[in-house]
Amino acid sequence: MAIGDSTRINTNIAAFNALHALKNVNRNLEKSQLKLATGMRINEVSDDPAGFTISKRLDARSRGLSVALDNVGTTKNVLSIAEGGLLNIQSILITMKEKVTQAANDTLGSAERNAISTEINELTEEIGNIVAETTFNDQVLLDGTYLNKSYQTGEDTTNTLLFSISTDNTASGLGVATTNVSSRVYTASGSSVALSNVDSAIETIAETLQDIGAKVSRLGVKESTLRIAITNTEATKSRILDADIAFEQLNSTKMQILQQTATAQLAQANVAPQNVLALFQ
Repeated sequence: MAIGDSTRINTNIAAFNALHALKNVNRNLEKSQLKLATGMRINEVSDDPAGFTISKRLDARSRGLSVALDNVGTTKNVLSIAEGGLLNIQSILITMKEKVTQAANDTLGSAERNAISTEINELTEEIGNIVAETTFNDQVLLDGTYLNKSYQTGEDTTNTLLFSISTDNTASGLGVATTNVSSRVYTASGSSVALSNVDSAIETIAETLQDIGAKVSRLGVKESTLRIAITNTEATKSRILDADIAFEQLNSTKMQILQQTATAQLAQANVAPQNVLALFQ
């Protein structure tokens, strides 16, 4: 920094120095006040180019994880819909088992067996209705066509979960269609065969429910992992991007004081050349 000579009045070096210092203080004060206003340490790339780049990458990761968390929730909803449909079918099969077991008793007459057959037919038809109505976004979940579905459970392309409901849970697929159950309850021996078919269908539904339950449990762990990852990523981003309000307040106060002293020194530097006039008295 140049040192002025107070006996030379054509160029006031001291005033230039004071003005330069005042402008620097004003610029730093504005930056500090902007940080206080926005709560951010980095308000433009020039504040910290490396920190800005890192924080944006962390922001992209955090937002990707947040969407993945939503995807996991949606996936759990899809599986819950499928689970609800299967539970209803399982309940129907248990009722059918009761009726078929009743028909296996030789004490029944033809009228009773006709009534049981009619009721089982209605239950069989309802299984078809449940399968047709258990959908998500126009995709049928329980007819054996919901295969190799990819669920995005993370921010990277490799963070996926494949799942299929490969079992055909219609009456024919489960082996409880009319020819397998209701048409066989007219004799005790036929009812025994029908009972075996119903038991097999109940076991098939139980296995599918077990698979869905395991996937939902896994997705619950995935949700917890994603929440922790989001929190940690946001914490890291905050340390880089967010302003330390207490420090910035102290810095702003210091700059305000320096602004006042620099202004006072500029005023004094402007007046100093007048001292040369004493030489002409």
